[in-house]
Amino acid sequence: MTDAPTSPPAAQALAGIRVLDLSRVLAGPWATQTLGDLGADVIKIEKPGEGDDTRGWGPPWLADGEGNPTRESAYFLAANRNKRSVTIDMATPEGQGLIRRLAAMSDVVVENFKVGGLKRYGLDHESLAALNPRLVYCSITGFGQDGPEAGRAGYDFMIQGMSGLMSVTGSPDTEPQKVGVALVDILTGLNATIAILAALEQRHRTGCGQHIDVALFDVAVASLANQALNFLVGGGAPRRLGNAHPNIVPYQAFETGDGHLILAVGNDAQFARFCRLADLTELAADTRFATNRDRVAHREALIPFVAAALKRQTTGEWLAMLDAAGIPAGPINTIAQAFAEPQALARGLALNLSHPLGGSASGVRSPLRLSGSPGGAPTAPPLLGQHTDEVLEQLLGLSNIERQALRAAGIV
Repeated sequence: MTDAPTSPPAAQALAGIRVLDLSRVLAGPWATQTLGDLGADVIKIEKPGEGDDTRGWGPPWLADGEGNPTRESAYFLAANRNKRSVTIDMATPEGQGLIRRLAAMSDVVVENFKVGGLKRYGLDHESLAALNPRLVYCSITGFGQDGPEAGRAGYDFMIQGMSGLMSVTGSPDTEPQKVGVALVDILTGLNATIAILAALEQRHRTGCGQHIDVALFDVAVASLANQALNFLVGGGAPRRLGNAHPNIVPYQAFETGDGHLILAVGNDAQFARFCRLADLTELAADTRFATNRDRVAHREALIPFVAAALKRQTTGEWLAMLDAAGIPAGPINTIAQAFAEPQALARGLALNLSHPLGGSASGVRSPLRLSGSPGGAPTAPPLLGQHTDEVLEQLLGLSNIERQALRAAGIV
């Protein structure tokens, strides 16, 4: 009996796709990191001697193999795994020429300069599309390529405020709050990734690339989801409810006997089970609380009963009982506790990546898991210019003498 033939290792989904990354900070790098997670060859262009702004956004700093702090910031590490770093000064004609040559052999360009900022370098969409009509060119800006605010710089915090997101975040008794991470940048990076993948599929059918216009402001407003429609349909401006939900009750954080938990009752059957569990059976029969519509209308009357019941036992006791009853609930973890969750450990969410400075670089595993193209192990974010010689030699065919001359002139 012969052994069954084995299939060759599956290539990553975007193997063979080259991405020229002209972006920095977070939204653009998050998009290109996601493409790199899926197997694309991401070439990150950085300014010689300086690099991406976030390289200097520390502490904390990565430690080398001997435990000494380096100049590699945790912030930079968060958004730049699976990339090759090439230093090129795009302010020079020679640097512009090198980038144009790389663009001519790339599938995707991602940039997050101000509108028109790359035109003076001949690196705008129109210029590069003339060299490579198949190029998918993604521009990420604060406000988009047109409109009265198009020329303004956009930053996550500012956009959270302008978009209305902060008006529905935080307690009604305190000032509006931003989200604890730069969530608009992250969502913009993910939306840019979706658009890039769609454009690559369109190119597969037509042979032509296109220009993608993604704006932080557009993304933030679109991501208001039900809150946006609460306004557009209901007419009234949604208000801050702290940890409560505008459309579902009870669905918020509550104090327990020794801490807090999140109770997320999503339907009427779950509410009835909760009432039995919490010895509040009379509430399930109360017409004010029979349906979610009723509970939203009588939120202020219901919540004190639920709050008082939850204080009678500890968080751990409640979570065990609620889980057994099929009622959604969970703890409010610190980030350390989140990484220590059995589920996080089982899924391997924390990474230790071999780093060129010695030792390892911490990272977070990509949430994208494809059964047919799982791909290889992720690589650590690169040192500034780590792959300059490799890319210039392998892709552009520059000799050692030519590379040394460019380096001596400060171009790479």
